[in-house]
This record gives sequence, structure tokens and C-alpha cells, in this order.
Amino acid sequence: MNLVNLESVSHAYGPKPLLSEVSLGIAAGDRIGVVGRNGGGKTTLISVIAGTLKPDAGRVTHNRGLRVGVLAQADDLDPRATVEEAVLGGMAAHEWAGDQAIREIISSLLGGIDLSAQAGALSGGERRRTALARLLIGEHDLIILDEPTNHLDIEAIDWLARHLAGRKSALLVVTHDRWFLDAVSTRTWEVVDGRVERYEGGYAAYVLAKAERARIAAAAEERRQNLMRKEIAWLRRGPPARTSKPKFRIEAAQALIADEPPPRDEVELVKFASARLGKTVYDLEDVTLHAGGPGAGPLVLDRCTWQFGPGDRIGLIGVNGSGKSTVLRLLAGTVEPDSGRVVRGRTVRLAHLSQELAELDPTRRVLEVVEEVRKFVKVGKREWTAGQLLERLGFRGEAQWKVVGDLSGGERRRLQLLRLLMDDPNVLLLDEPTNDLDIETLNELEDLLDGWPGTLIVVSHDRYFLERVADRSVALLGDGRLSLLPGGVDEYLERRAAGTAVTARAASAAASPSPAAPAPAAAPAAGLSAREERELRKELARYERRLDRLGEREAELHTAMAGAASDYERLAALDAELKEVLAEKETVEAAWLDLAERLGD
Repeated sequence: MNLVNLESVSHAYGPKPLLSEVSLGIAAGDRIGVVGRNGGGKTTLISVIAGTLKPDAGRVTHNRGLRVGVLAQADDLDPRATVEEAVLGGMAAHEWAGDQAIREIISSLLGGIDLSAQAGALSGGERRRTALARLLIGEHDLIILDEPTNHLDIEAIDWLARHLAGRKSALLVVTHDRWFLDAVSTRTWEVVDGRVERYEGGYAAYVLAKAERARIAAAAEERRQNLMRKEIAWLRRGPPARTSKPKFRIEAAQALIADEPPPRDEVELVKFASARLGKTVYDLEDVTLHAGGPGAGPLVLDRCTWQFGPGDRIGLIGVNGSGKSTVLRLLAGTVEPDSGRVVRGRTVRLAHLSQELAELDPTRRVLEVVEEVRKFVKVGKREWTAGQLLERLGFRGEAQWKVVGDLSGGERRRLQLLRLLMDDPNVLLLDEPTNDLDIETLNELEDLLDGWPGTLIVVSHDRYFLERVADRSVALLGDGRLSLLPGGVDEYLERRAAGTAVTARAASAAASPSPAAPAPAAAPAAGLSAREERELRKELARYERRLDRLGEREAELHTAMAGAASDYERLAALDAELKEVLAEKETVEAAWLDLAERLGD
């Protein structure tokens, strides 16, 4: 049953047609992700579908009695209403408290927000969560979301994806978060040049199908085809879950990437980085750090010792407020530790992209403010002009001559990043670099960073971007340490969930007025005797110790490779050993997973 139909719909702002003779429909149960360039018409399309914008021409038909829920980029919360009133309306406390679905939405999205606070006093992120919670509590036939992951951390995004997957409503979502697109959508619409191109499957399938169309039609520019093949190659080589969707035809992907090298030549990049940086980049020695200054605010690091080496590409993960930006400011030297010291390499040439936009002369032209930093820069083995880099990050043609004062927030963000890259740094600290970037620009940025030789530390809630540009994940889990995550974001979510469960059980035990009964012995896993389970758990522990040793050896080899950057024979031998270690690690991890599944862990 069709819920919404568009017939020959056209709409323009000024001389630019955003939609041109578009005809399409949304049926019950559809789960559609919308992609396209910023300013290309995505928000216009969903506004027309929602009925909040009347098109210049054509007809939009809604099914009789259709219930549509819309999350726009700007909320309409009453600033005088409390959070509870905004989200729950006049619902009595006992009514919503007794509804498990509502309790889950409130705890997952509003856990750190005072329900009695006025909406007008909330931060932008808190307002976003409040508006999203209000929408999800309602009953809708069609849910339309415009950038729902903005201001959400990785955990909240993961929860939202699982929540939406469990709803029966049809879904239409605009987002630049490619992991989220793959998690929630089964069809993809691309808004381009006034048309809506339709693809089966989520983001991974869309990338493949678009590459196939370009290859068959021979219509795409060669550089963009290469970018897309590189994107597919990374998708295919990534976690198996990413390519397990039935719509993603693995055989076709294999044909496309047969001759495509890995996105980055890690040995070559480490060699370049070591030549530019030496052996020391940042050494944290017994560092204690609070977010608000010495002894003030949440504790971020507690007597932490850590080393960031040449060529490291690290994704820093944590919930909002865990101190990720504070750690970047510590490395940048804009905040000092409470105690301990930070040793900075003498050759470090730092570029720090913070969340605050740099002040630029609003009367200057885009190209001028980039060229005042430098007119040419070498990234890896290739030299780029300021104009070429501007084009790669979305400033094409006349856009390079726009006045800075006329730029949007997203355009200013891109401009700030470009100015940092033009300064030829060898250490990049990036704090939420993907904010306001569309998918095509993100692909260009990722490709640019693939060839950039230096140390990269990135904070982002964009899970796809983190996995794409970083080789290692490190988390702030609230224990004052930097924790290495061999399993990446998946391991982070598992550890957070386990920690939350332990905390909840402890809180429940503390609140119980009666003494706790002795815990019963754990029941053996299904189909196993108690003796068999004990033996399997011993074997599991042996695998875990072996994985720890392999992880330590992997770290030692990376350090040794950084120190042997000029000794090619030694570097080749170390690289060969590293490949053996990684292969053994993969085998042990597979055996560990098999045992864990048998035990039901």
C-alpha cells in the first residue's frame, strides 16, 4: 500500500531547479535513505513528501489518515515548557513509567537531561535529543528524519539504529552517516541534478550499483570512478557484517576491485612519517587531567602513560562529555595537565581542527584565504594547488570566489580544514571533522587523508569515517585510562554495555533493603555438561592470553618499523613478521569466537 505519491513534482529556489519532474512513491514498510550533495535538494524533497512545502508544480498525494512524524533540522520546542512536557505532553507519570518502550526511549536519549529543565535552557544537542524522543514516542505510519544523528554519540546512534529497525513505520531518512544508512535503510535515493536516482539496498549496495552504472555507461569522470572503486575495496575488505547484506553482490564487487590496492600503503606512510617526525611525537607520562582545569570538572585521565608514534592513525572514542576534546587540547598544548608531563617531539608541526570555527575576514574571497597560507602543498607524493584542494572538498568553479561572509557553517568548516592542510602539518588533531560534510566530500577527504604521511588523531561520532581513516581505536571509558580497542567500535559498544549492566546491577543491589541472597551457580551452557563447560572456558582463557601476547607483539613491531624507516631490509623483515602475527591473530580470534558461541557468551 502506497502511503505517499509524487507525480511530476518540480521545485526551485531562484534559478536553480532542485527537483525536476520527479515521480515516486513510498509504500508501507519502506526504509529509504536519502543521499546527495549539500544544497542538492534532499531537504526540499523530504519537505515536499512531508507536506510542509508546496512544490512549484506537480502533485503530492497522502494516503487518507496518514500519520507522519517529522524530525527537521530545526526544532519547534516551546522554550517555556519543561523537557517532560515537551516530550510527554500531558501524559501522567505513572502512565509513561509503566510503558517499557517509552522508558527505553527516555533512558537512551534523555539519560543525562533533567526532565524538569526548561527547553529554552537546553544546549543544541539536548534540544535535538528532546525533539527526537518526542517524535519516537508517538505512533506514526511514516517517520521522516533530517540528519537525526547530529549531536548524538556513537552509543546513541547505535541505539537509534536498532530502535528504528524494530519499528513497523515506513522510514525516510536524510543523513551523511554512512554506517547509519547501512544499518537502517533497504533502499537508497540519490538527489542529483533535479532527479531522484533509486537504488536497492543500503549505502554499501548503493556504492556498488553506482560504480557499476558508471562503468557500463562510461559516463563518470575517471577520478571519481577511482574514488568509488577505492571506497568499494575498503567496504569489501572491512568487517564481514558490512558485506553480508543480500543486496550487496560480492562477485560483482570482486571484479571491480581485483586490481585495486588497499586504501593506504601503511609501511610507506610510516616511513614518510618517521622521516618527518623522528621517533617521538607525543609521550604522556603519568598524566592526570580534569576537563575543567586542575581538580575541576570530570576526571579524564588518571596517572595515564601513553605514546603516540609517527604514522599512528588513531580514532578516539567516548561518550559526550568523556573528555575527548580535552585530550586533543592537551596534545595541542592549549591546556596543561594537573600533574605528570606531556613530551612533544621537536619536529612536530601541528594542525588542530577544533569544534570552534576560526575567525576569518568576512570580506575576503575563499581562494584568497587559502592561498594566504600557501599556494602549493605536497600530500604524500603529489603536489596540489590551493584551487585543486578547494575543488576536491566541494568548492568548485565560482564557489572559490565566494565571499567568506556568505559561507554557511559547513562551508566554513571545510575552509578551516583546508587552511590547516595547506600549512603542511605532520600531526593532525581532528575534532568532529565530518560535521556538515556531504558523503561525496567525505569520500574526497578520506582519499586525501589516505596519502597524508603523519600522525592522525581523530574524534568523531561518524562510525564509518572512524573505521575508514583510523587504523586503531582508543577509548575513554570513564576509568581515567586510554584503552586500546582491537575490536574497534564494536568492542567499545560491548564494553560500554557490559559496564552499564554491571553499574545497574550494583545500583540495584545497593538500593535493596534486604540482604541479597547468595547467587546461584551459573547454569551450564545449553547442551554442555558442567565439566565440558569448564574445559571450554579454560580454552577460551588460553586464547585470550594468546591474543594479548599477539597484540603486544603487533605494537612492538609497529614501534620497530617506525624506528627502522631508513633501513629497507630491516623494514621488509619486520613487515613480513607483522603479516604473520596478524594472520595468526585472525586465526586465534576466529577460534575464540567459535568457542564463545558454543558457550553462549
